Amino acid sequence: QGQGTTLGQGPRFLHYNKFNQAESNILIFSDIDGGSYELLSFSNSESSTGMSEPQDSRRGVCLAAVFIARNRFAVLDKNRQILIKNFQNEITKKLTPPHPTTDGLYFGGTAGSILLRCEDRITLYDQQSRRVTGELLVPRVKYTFWSQDYSKVAFLTKHTIVIATKNLEQLCSTSEAVRIKSGAWNSDNRIFIYSTLNHVKYLLSNGDTGIICTLDVPLYITRAVDKQLFCLDRECKTRILNIDNTEALFKLALEDGKYGEVMHMVRHTRLCGNSIISYLQAKGFPEVALHFVTDDKTKFNLALACGNIEVAMNTAYEIPDETLWHRLGVEALRQGNHQVVEMAYQRTKNFERLSFLYLITGNTEKLKKMLKISERRGDMMSRFHNSLYLGDASERVAVLEASGQISLAYLTAKTHGLLEQAEKLSDLLKSKGLPLPNTLPEASLLQPPTPIIRADNWPLIDLPPAKSKLNAEKAFVYREREKETNKSLQEENPAVGDTWDDDLDLDDLSEKNERKTEKFQDNSDAGAAWGDDNDLDFDLGNDDEDIAFAKAVSMSEQQTTSGSGVENYMIPMAGTPVSSYWCNNSTHAADHAAAGDVEGAMRLLNRQIAVVNFEEMKHLLLALFQGASGSVQGICSVPSDKSFLHRNLTNEKIQMKECLPSLCFKVPHLLEKLKSGYKNFVAAQFLQVKSDFGYILNAIPLTVAESKSESSELKELLEVSREYITAVRIKLASAEQTSPARSMELAAYFTHCNLQPAHLLLALRVAMSSAFKNKNYITAASFAQRLIELPEMSSERNSDLRTKAQKILQKSQSFARNEHDIEYDERTPFLIDCFSLRPIYRGTSHVKCPYCSSAYLQSHNKKICETCKMSEVGVETIGLVTSSIASKH
Repeated sequence: QGQGTTLGQGPRFLHYNKFNQAESNILIFSDIDGGSYELLSFSNSESSTGMSEPQDSRRGVCLAAVFIARNRFAVLDKNRQILIKNFQNEITKKLTPPHPTTDGLYFGGTAGSILLRCEDRITLYDQQSRRVTGELLVPRVKYTFWSQDYSKVAFLTKHTIVIATKNLEQLCSTSEAVRIKSGAWNSDNRIFIYSTLNHVKYLLSNGDTGIICTLDVPLYITRAVDKQLFCLDRECKTRILNIDNTEALFKLALEDGKYGEVMHMVRHTRLCGNSIISYLQAKGFPEVALHFVTDDKTKFNLALACGNIEVAMNTAYEIPDETLWHRLGVEALRQGNHQVVEMAYQRTKNFERLSFLYLITGNTEKLKKMLKISERRGDMMSRFHNSLYLGDASERVAVLEASGQISLAYLTAKTHGLLEQAEKLSDLLKSKGLPLPNTLPEASLLQPPTPIIRADNWPLIDLPPAKSKLNAEKAFVYREREKETNKSLQEENPAVGDTWDDDLDLDDLSEKNERKTEKFQDNSDAGAAWGDDNDLDFDLGNDDEDIAFAKAVSMSEQQTTSGSGVENYMIPMAGTPVSSYWCNNSTHAADHAAAGDVEGAMRLLNRQIAVVNFEEMKHLLLALFQGASGSVQGICSVPSDKSFLHRNLTNEKIQMKECLPSLCFKVPHLLEKLKSGYKNFVAAQFLQVKSDFGYILNAIPLTVAESKSESSELKELLEVSREYITAVRIKLASAEQTSPARSMELAAYFTHCNLQPAHLLLALRVAMSSAFKNKNYITAASFAQRLIELPEMSSERNSDLRTKAQKILQKSQSFARNEHDIEYDERTPFLIDCFSLRPIYRGTSHVKCPYCSSAYLQSHNKKICETCKMSEVGVETIGLVTSSIASKH
């Protein structure tokens, strides 16, 4: 009621003081008429009417207000000063914010802390110690939402959500194409639920997001408890929305390794769809994704991804595609399952690979069958290869003779001691008038290597699944899947040799293949090599027993005594790549490029300075990646040892997870390029000048400043490079002009570029001479006057030029006329349109490049900047980022 009479309609924010248990305090803020607040205090005792009237009301003007303690609140006044007030509205402390552009403040998560908002960042500020305790680059924050335990905070902008820790360390972010309306943390403090124009969505701290439901009308979330959302609609009516957040809970269970809960959700919820399948596959859980798949091809791909040969083979029977059998054979060969490899090669009629498989497994009996098959097929090359694999010299002689290679057949027979065949072939050569080839005395017998192991499958290490809770629960998922598919696999798999015999009509081969198939289908025999875990007898039909199984295995682990050998072998877990730390620790494009995440670097550059043309930066991005690591050559036939180079590990307090890459672009390097550009400008090597300053423009976004002074130097380098590139473009355009008027215009614009005094002297001399020769005496006089007023003109080395300028000034003042009308008014300030190279006088609508700030007329909006050749003109962005957040540690 008090708010209705003082603040008008539509308060912007309403804050409740959670620090004060004695009474209820509400702080209402409205942005009407520049912004104002009202502090209302209510008694906690209930009145007879059930409604409580405010006992006290305090008002004031401000840009923002928020509670910070039991009896204190902070106000940002219109002078952008922070005022700490008591509940009597008296100022107890006055603070200056760390950023002069601060335009908002929010609660900081703990008593005495506040979040300060400025145009491009959020700052965590401790008002008692008057120091910044954290900072995060989030432009134009509209709302902040703290989790109930104040361990995480979500920042909402117009189209972006950023989740950070209480110390403003960014955890994740997501962007939406439509405007984000509101949000709230779920009661478990792990799921942030937010609403857009037509959806309710969720965001997890690891960056996973998804849609919960669609909305007919926009809703504004006020609170989220379990599976209920408390909302307000646009008519300010309270709405309670029942939601299904099973998908979010499913992803959290996967992240926590709670596979028992995962399987429970798989059976009793409606999780389905390609998004869940893709998510599970991307996160490294293809075995879980198999439970959601009904499409045979997708199921086959997932089975191969998780190494489940049985399911993949069972699925391949349902799809008439030989490429699937080929892929199955490759995966089975990788696992050492030669029986499945043999079946796959038979299905695809890959005779060459099948012969080689029999060679490496030592199956000489089947190699002999392959030799007969190649003879039936009339394939001379296959027949010769099989004879080589078998070491059958007599057969090789017959193959060479049948193919017309009589001389080679004679040499083979003579070398291997086949005298009868050699004599026969000798007579044949003589009858054809061909010379007898000479045999080498050091020739030796060619024989294939003797196989060490003659077995169906290669031996594998038997990994006990109950070594840890994680492995036990993974085994639980695997055993359930295996149990479901094992029975159908045994019933549906045809005999291995059937298709083979049908195609080749070899009766003597079918019986052998049938015996092999029976052996393959016998799980007790085949399982011995794989460690089938048949001793684990548990029923997967009961859900309570499912979850209890993992716990039971975890308890049994404590009772297992340590031993030696393969029984105690555990596969080491893959560590986190060093390059991934670089991306997590920095928001600078250079660090992402050094980590190999070129796409991420390009995305950052596009968001920060609207870069759309990366062709100019391609070689620089590659240089960053190559310069962030070194290789040490090892011994012969061993790959080089790759070592990552870091720029901040010299400090012993910095841990590896906080590391940042060493970068090949540094400020001193760019300053050397600047000196080279100055030198070439004096020497009139304008193309080289353009190349030098263009390099600096391309390298600045990929250079990290290590201090505030270097950050200022980078921004100054950016301005200098822009001015010199514009000046050189004007000079080169002037050299191509045939019109005296246009040539004088360009010479005049040349003098308005912000050059070094010594270089400006050269520009004024050229412009003065050009105007005087073309009889534009008024213009020449102005250039001569500006030239004389330069401090460098007092030097003795410029005495001749000073005398010349004085004479031109004197003569121009006597004539005092212009022969040509030119578009140049020195008395009116102007910018240079970098597209048309014409002036943009004060008051004319124009746009700028978001990176180098080159000016353009409004008609050139959304074009690529002519100065930097990278950014899109007229796009509003955060601007150049010169330092990474993590570099402050």
